[in-house]
Amino acid sequence: MTGPEAGAGGGSRDALLIATGAYDDPALRPLRSPRQDCSGLAAVLGDPMIGDFRVEQLVDTTASETRRSLERFFRNRSRHDLLLLHLSCHGLKDDDGRLYFAARDTEKDLPASTAVSAAFLHELMARCRARTIVVLLDCCYSGAFLPGTRGDDSVHVREELSGNGRAVITATSRTEYAWEGGRLERAAPQPSEFTGALIEGLRTGDADGDGDGRISVTELYDYVYEYVHRGGARQTPRMWAELEYRVTIARVRVRRGQVQEVQGAGEPFPGRRRRGTDARIALDLELVEMALGTTKDITVDTAALCEACEGAGTAPGTTSLRCAHCAGEGDLTAAADGGGEPVPCPVCRGRGRFIPSPCHACEGEGRVGLRRTLTIKIPAGVEPGTFIRFSGEGEVGLGGGPAADLYVETRQLPHPDLERHGDDLRHTVDVSGTLARRGGTIQVPTLEGRRTVRLPAGLTSGQTVRLPRLGAMRLDGSGRGHLLIWVRVTPEG
Repeated sequence: MTGPEAGAGGGSRDALLIATGAYDDPALRPLRSPRQDCSGLAAVLGDPMIGDFRVEQLVDTTASETRRSLERFFRNRSRHDLLLLHLSCHGLKDDDGRLYFAARDTEKDLPASTAVSAAFLHELMARCRARTIVVLLDCCYSGAFLPGTRGDDSVHVREELSGNGRAVITATSRTEYAWEGGRLERAAPQPSEFTGALIEGLRTGDADGDGDGRISVTELYDYVYEYVHRGGARQTPRMWAELEYRVTIARVRVRRGQVQEVQGAGEPFPGRRRRGTDARIALDLELVEMALGTTKDITVDTAALCEACEGAGTAPGTTSLRCAHCAGEGDLTAAADGGGEPVPCPVCRGRGRFIPSPCHACEGEGRVGLRRTLTIKIPAGVEPGTFIRFSGEGEVGLGGGPAADLYVETRQLPHPDLERHGDDLRHTVDVSGTLARRGGTIQVPTLEGRRTVRLPAGLTSGQTVRLPRLGAMRLDGSGRGHLLIWVRVTPEG
């Protein structure tokens, strides 16, 4: 890459990709996407025709190993180097709001000594001589506050990581779950929605907003923002940049707008088979259903392949032709006014083909509306706000394109007696002073019904009695959490 850009003038282009999906601490739930995030992003960044970076990958390393690799990455750098850091892991905040990145051996309650602090990363970048550093954060900020705690739940990425000559792009600025595209069942992981957008924008060249054959940091962020929001993910990507010049992340291997050449005027052209749009449903569940697992019947309004034309969209005996107005792309790029997002072609309605005689059953769409009832499995231990993906259960695309996916968001209904804190449940019980002093039996609610429990003598207000293995199932199948009985002594008389 030439010109006044980072990495030119003898500087190197280096990327460090850190992915942590497996954790020793059961309080940090496993993440299925980071390993796939790492390999997918490494492929496009390391491609000499796209990113042309020298790429190093760290997967499921300890905090000390991660800190050493970070320090090596930022040391002894030239002024003209371009450094790119990608982090895919759990993000944690301590009681004072400081940000930490979880490693394999991180203990959730001891982030200062067992995780990698954002302050440490900031110090390394401040000392680094490279004038351009790009940081990509794909983190879910679980554990910032206990459920129901009031206060500032923002993660102040700008204050903690930004600086002159840096660009920071993050999946979300709040304590939300980072989207994971893979199933919760044992299945092949897929990139998260955020990193998946990075990979797609670089791989296809679609992130090249101005069509000049190069993808800048700003163009990449704009593409990721629109991609994530079109997909309906509960994330709001954010970017902070203080750069002195345009920073090019990648070249475009295949320019957007290139189409297959068709020999002969009027020759039949199949058009663009577009993938359908993902379906998303919010599902309200009782605490016991989420903690112990269940099956549910859900109704989905979707689109299925038109059987009359088998997805072709044309009446029997006719064929479709490539749309001349959009050259078969289905999109028009609003370049006349200086740029803009692609808009559907008004002639072919985004199909990429012209249909002289459309199918009467589907009006040329190649698909028809359908209401279906699906029986789905809710894994035991699933947490509120989790999206569960059911591959191929969304709508069929235009022209008989591939079926999209169905995402079910789990929402937990309040329980009259129990509060959930991760895998543990909590119940508050009022006991008399006599019972607290002498001990005795009480009835407490559990997920399986009420149970008689013996309290030890000498209890005081605020003490907790732990009942092992009566909490929620752990999502990884390693057992159950506990039921915590919080004692509140009431005055007698």
